[in-house]
Amino acid sequence: MDLKEIQNLIKFVAKSGASEVKLEMDDFKITIKTTEEGKGETTIVQQVPMMGSAIPQQAAPAAQPAAAPQPAPAAEPAEKPADANDKYITVKSPIIGTFYRKPAPDKPVFVEVGSTVKEGDVLCVIEAMKLFNEIESEVKGKIVKILVDDSSPVEFDQPLFLVDPS
Repeated sequence: MDLKEIQNLIKFVAKSGASEVKLEMDDFKITIKTTEEGKGETTIVQQVPMMGSAIPQQAAPAAQPAAAPQPAPAAEPAEKPADANDKYITVKSPIIGTFYRKPAPDKPVFVEVGSTVKEGDVLCVIEAMKLFNEIESEVKGKIVKILVDDSSPVEFDQPLFLVDPS
């Protein structure tokens, strides 16, 4: 991937309003984070040459580039309770894209209603511009409801799952 492609990626995700992007390919890894959502400041944290076998493409949200690198906080998409179900935690989409419950058409779904998840477990993937973004759980608990159908388009901050943390 050359510099122009990286710049185009930054411009695209800036329009999505996202706060972090991770891209891993066979020969490199890039992480782009914003310092403050909506302020247009971004840092490329890593661009590391990778050795070994192929790694699937991944991404999470991002924004526009900044002149000087600065550390940035990570997004917290899963920590606001739902209005109607205040005892549940709502996991929301950190980006605009297409929601998939499975890693591939021939693979089983990541989670079902009733599945117990812990922090870091993959709940789904959201595809944006041919990049598949793994959405991980920010909380420990049980999946109460899946709010989006498989292969459906999702918007930024759209509720995806309800999780019972008890």
